[in-house]
Amino acid sequence: MMANDMHDERRDPAQTVEETQGAAQAGAAQAEGPVSGEAPQADALAPLLAERDELKDRTLRTLAEMENLRRRTEREVADARAYAVTNFARDLLNSADNIRRALESIPEADRASADGAFKALIDGIELTERDLAKTLERHGVKPIEPKGQRFDPNRHQAMFEVPDPEVPTGTVVQVMQAGYIIGDRVLRPALVGVAKGGPKPSAGPADAA
Repeated sequence: MMANDMHDERRDPAQTVEETQGAAQAGAAQAEGPVSGEAPQADALAPLLAERDELKDRTLRTLAEMENLRRRTEREVADARAYAVTNFARDLLNSADNIRRALESIPEADRASADGAFKALIDGIELTERDLAKTLERHGVKPIEPKGQRFDPNRHQAMFEVPDPEVPTGTVVQVMQAGYIIGDRVLRPALVGVAKGGPKPSAGPADAA
């Protein structure tokens, strides 16, 4: 027993150092083994992640485009419903104008004293005018009432100017032909006479006709 202890004490110090270094290198190799194995996995996963992100981006873009298309289609359908009768309504305005001219051609005195068949004729024309106005209104066509309002070039067409020092300049004082709108669009502008020579209009947006 003592011989063995003496033999261990006589071991070469250099050999002991080499054994220690070998053990350290073996431990380091074991520690580095899993890390070096993870690198190929990360390289293989990178393109898959990139493809996933690209597909996600494409999906979001497609959904956004579909939503925009849906909204645009809804607007187009609503416009088609609201303005489908535009041309037909514009043609009917000539009939409405002729009915109005027929009534205006009757002097007030004759209308007040009318009786019998003549009165029935006047009543029939007035009834036809009211029914036509109701029919147009059911389809979104409404008359523009510009008299007394500020001139609006989007809804009115000035035919002449009327000197009037008491009325603010730019005020509609006469209506030569009624205007109409359909929905929020002008179907036909009103033909009007506009005052001039009066006080300046007050500041602010033009009054809606």
